[in-house]
Amino acid sequence: MNEMDFPTPDVPIDSLTPDELKAAIDAGEDVTILDARMQSDYEEWHIDGENVETINVPYFEFLDDEIDDDVLAQIPDDREVTVLCAKGGASEFVAGALKERGYDVDHLEDGMNGWARIYESVEVERYDGAGTLLQYQRPSSGCLGYFVYDGEEAAVIDPLRAFTDRYLEDAGDLGVELKYAIDTHIHADHISGVRALADEGVEGVIPDAAVDRGVTYADEMTLAADGDAFQVGDATIETVSTPGHTSGMTAYLIDDSLLATGDGLFIESVARPDLEEGDDGAPEAASQLYESLQERVLTLPDDTLIGGAHVSDSAVPADDGTYTAPIGELEEKMAALTMDEDDFVELILSDMPPRPANYVDIIETNLGQHDVDDDEAFELELGPNNCAASQGSLADD
Repeated sequence: MNEMDFPTPDVPIDSLTPDELKAAIDAGEDVTILDARMQSDYEEWHIDGENVETINVPYFEFLDDEIDDDVLAQIPDDREVTVLCAKGGASEFVAGALKERGYDVDHLEDGMNGWARIYESVEVERYDGAGTLLQYQRPSSGCLGYFVYDGEEAAVIDPLRAFTDRYLEDAGDLGVELKYAIDTHIHADHISGVRALADEGVEGVIPDAAVDRGVTYADEMTLAADGDAFQVGDATIETVSTPGHTSGMTAYLIDDSLLATGDGLFIESVARPDLEEGDDGAPEAASQLYESLQERVLTLPDDTLIGGAHVSDSAVPADDGTYTAPIGELEEKMAALTMDEDDFVELILSDMPPRPANYVDIIETNLGQHDVDDDEAFELELGPNNCAASQGSLADD
């Protein structure tokens, strides 16, 4: 049964918007979620948090008029429960079945697809370069991006295609022109927004080193080589080549204050090295990553902020709510940054998570070798990013 084919419940069901659910979680409220998707979907990707209790009971358990007592015993009857599914159809049906039996329930409007459309911007307060720096955060997948503006100009780094209109609207609200849309590398977990923004008149920038992977639209882009600089008002964005996660991985130093590292270094982990050349090429890529970190990143001043393109559930935000941290602080807490090359390579190859869902199709789309419409692009990137090596083994005990 398609979840959107479920009948409307006989009792009225309150709906909760994804933004309202996110606000409740952020406020520290205790939240109980009944995730009615299939177990495999739930295990791959679900809403989590210190104050979130999630129960997975697939929707088909609620289809019969007589729901099994063992199923009902899993549902708390002493608090409000928010039911969710993929798109909102099954969750409303399940919530109705529970409400008819006396449970206090509502359901998440648009389900996990709605959750994936949450996109927030938070100012990086410790940024001390020219202008203002914002960090975009997509809680459903941990994707991060950066928007720097000064004077009448702005640039966005690692934009997502799904939020093309958002960047243009934010620029308009701030009274600035979005001058550059910049990618750090060929992403494997989401569809890049650089080409979509270029279609709107923004200058698209991709790393020169990434073109050899088979980019089909390089002639339409500005190619950034190591050391190139892009001016946004009085703020300078400098290109820093950091191969390892991919052969064309590139970081961007924003006015000597924050290094947007893409997938090279995160505040809780380092990159995984196997998404371009697979398992066979991972050892060489891991060695490249080690050299990039040691020679291009860790040589920057200790107070230089690091801001990656992703964040995992294990990351702790800074006081300003952004997922940024000074290089010196990361060196102190992340063992992987202080070991020798052989140990580093062995460590990050030892325990990598599953590769991102649909990563082959996503890479081909980002190379321009495969065309998808906006709906297909959105569906491809649903789920966790999994672009980092295992976080648990990389930090000091």
